[in-house]
Amino acid sequence: MISKTIFEDLVSDLQRVNRLKTALELLEWDEQVNLPSGSGERRAQEMAALSEIVHRECTQERLAHWLDELEAGLNGNSEEADVGTEKLTVIREARRNYDRAVKLSPTFVARKTALNSRAYHAWVEARQKGDFEIFAPFLQKQLEMAKEESGRVGYSEETAYDYHIDKHDPGLTATFVDEIFSSLKIDLLPLVKRIVDSPVKPDTTIFKGFPRDGQESFLKQVAVKIGFDFSRGRIDTSVHPFCSGNGADTRMTTRYNIDNPLDAIFSTIHETGHGLYEQGLPLEHLGTGLSEAIGMAMHESQSRMWENQVSRSRSFWQYWEPVLRETFPTQLADVSSRELFSAINAVSLTPIRVDSDEVTYNLHIILRFELEKKLFSGELTVAELPEAWNSASEEIIGLRPKNMAEGCLQDVHWSGGAFGYFPSYCLGNMIAAQLWYRVKEVYPDIDEDFAKGEFGRLLNWLRENVHRRGRQYGTLELTRLVTGQELSPQGLIRYLEERYLPLYT
Repeated sequence: MISKTIFEDLVSDLQRVNRLKTALELLEWDEQVNLPSGSGERRAQEMAALSEIVHRECTQERLAHWLDELEAGLNGNSEEADVGTEKLTVIREARRNYDRAVKLSPTFVARKTALNSRAYHAWVEARQKGDFEIFAPFLQKQLEMAKEESGRVGYSEETAYDYHIDKHDPGLTATFVDEIFSSLKIDLLPLVKRIVDSPVKPDTTIFKGFPRDGQESFLKQVAVKIGFDFSRGRIDTSVHPFCSGNGADTRMTTRYNIDNPLDAIFSTIHETGHGLYEQGLPLEHLGTGLSEAIGMAMHESQSRMWENQVSRSRSFWQYWEPVLRETFPTQLADVSSRELFSAINAVSLTPIRVDSDEVTYNLHIILRFELEKKLFSGELTVAELPEAWNSASEEIIGLRPKNMAEGCLQDVHWSGGAFGYFPSYCLGNMIAAQLWYRVKEVYPDIDEDFAKGEFGRLLNWLRENVHRRGRQYGTLELTRLVTGQELSPQGLIRYLEERYLPLYT
């Protein structure tokens, strides 16, 4: 039997520490949204100091004692099921987090946090100026610290990259990702070529002069309609869109381009998908594994489903096109419905990931995965990265970036040392497709909901089958449980063929 009192003490402490982590996350959010340009160094120091406090609290000996006691109780229980899946999840995830945190010293954590802050500001400057040399020393330090971290936790030099993939998607490895990406390429590459070579070429120059205030108004309506609760969240602007926080306080950002409203539309819907997942996690269990997303692949499956399967569909735009036209009557006066829908689903090669369509998007992820593997193996140095990126872009995507901002400086992730994150996007696309086909089995008429501006059935299904489960299951296990199939590229290929081939033949 496990002690009820000890379990309650553990949960109480986990939730207290989570409140401290939330304060640190808010400083990070503010840094990318509101921080004055000259305050970066002070913020780095502030976050480093707070991260030491958070780490100290995460590694208190009482946590180890409580976990030992609870696990001993589990070992003495012949039927673990009697304990309950929820308690097992809390204990398992707390143990995993503690065992890793205790192997990292407070000074290491503080150094890493300060580096993340300084590297972010260096990346912003480097991207603006198109000068990789500004960012290169920080990227080198991030790579070194990433390898040091994996070594401290117990990974070998050869498996260091596995650690970082596992941080974002527990249980997955570079070998697994390699195998599933290789399988994806077999069907994806000829599909991309077939569509890109099609004589059908949607006109994407129809979007000019869409004022920011109109975009903001339209997108807030969309976010509210699909289910985002602004009483527990907000949306702002940043250099690179992101979503942070938790279900009690969800912070999203987007960015605006008056000559490309689709950038804000799909970025905002993407981040809203993340926000819906966070707001759907059990709020009463915040701070434990019961209110934590399974991993970033599942997280990306939520954002990518809302961004792609839902918001690029004909039924979605049956409802939202009149609203968009009402918001921008002059700009869309000479644009037909057919032209608008074609532009929304335009497929073309671009060197920039966030500007890419969903057909070619996964090529961008494969490119980054290949480069990260080489950075960790030592086959590629930071100094060699710009040319390696450009060459890989030519080989995999079919385009060579014109400048650094279009190349290796386009993404924010490496400034924060988020190696191993990129595969989650592609894996998320696969999961999203499999979830989508399962939804269509349960609700064959779901598209009719979207045409009427109703999104509750889909959101409630996701809440019931994905969000409410927290970390009770792993990524592969939950995918199999909900969809009845192992994770594979086949659902994604099927979806892309069914969505795009009719538009490009």
